[in-house]
Amino acid sequence: MPRKLRIEYLGAIYHVMDRGNRREDVFHDDLDRQCFLQTLTECCAKTRFQIHAYCLMRNHFHLVVETPEGNLVNGMRWLISTYSNRFNHRHQLVGHLFSARYKALVVDGSGTGYLRTVCDYTHLNPFRAKILAPEQTLAEYPWSSYRWYLAGANGRPAWLRVDRLLGEHGLEDTETGRQRFAERMETRRQGEVEGMVQRGWCIGGQGFKERLLLRLGNQLREHHAGEIRMEATLAKAEAIVGETLKKWGWTEEDLGKHSKGDTHKMELATRLRGETTVPIRWIAERLRMGSWKSLSSRLHKWQQLYKGGNTMV
Repeated sequence: MPRKLRIEYLGAIYHVMDRGNRREDVFHDDLDRQCFLQTLTECCAKTRFQIHAYCLMRNHFHLVVETPEGNLVNGMRWLISTYSNRFNHRHQLVGHLFSARYKALVVDGSGTGYLRTVCDYTHLNPFRAKILAPEQTLAEYPWSSYRWYLAGANGRPAWLRVDRLLGEHGLEDTETGRQRFAERMETRRQGEVEGMVQRGWCIGGQGFKERLLLRLGNQLREHHAGEIRMEATLAKAEAIVGETLKKWGWTEEDLGKHSKGDTHKMELATRLRGETTVPIRWIAERLRMGSWKSLSSRLHKWQQLYKGGNTMV
């Protein structure tokens, strides 16, 4: 089965979620939840993980984790395996506790609101799951980081970082700021909360996604999901087109003004065919070069004529 790529780099932020094997419980009681948080504390000490939000549910958990050292895979491997061993030892069980592969969506943490969205989504989990009664506040759920946001700096776990989320809400870590944060979250849970986090492999705008795809580039292999491979290929092709147009001093409109067989466009089409795997249909449409069949014929003749020659691109 195709696998989503693990994207790692210094300072990356992720929304991580893992469910119990066969959706079975991973927390039987509060001692299990305390054990998980203690294990998370040890994990953060080993890896320098910074946690922006967490929520422990009955059969899964959510973490919004930042990795200053770009070490998500090693850190999550240690966290999941260590907690699983401790859980099995306590309950005298054997076998896998969690599903085969945790989910990790890369989050745009540039202050554009995506970190706020994913942290709010995490903190609203008990409400969406109807664990809280309508008259209960979010702070009454004891197994999420939300209560620590309201508690002030003293006593907070050392690995919990609150400044970035509060900053994206336009608030400070003061008594007044925390009160406004609580009011805002209580108001927000009465509105639309479904679909707050988009599907896919990252949470961010198109520019953020394109930068990640260019970063991935050569890391993609056959076992990775075809959707990501195609997106990375298209991002690389768009980058080539963009840099070439800039070099020529062309605009997008200039592509349509020049003929289908224009020398510059033929050179660019040849480069795209040689350096990417984008379909020729895409090249024909993107460079305004007519039908893909006619472009294929022209490229064949062009390559035969200029084989071994210098290019303009």
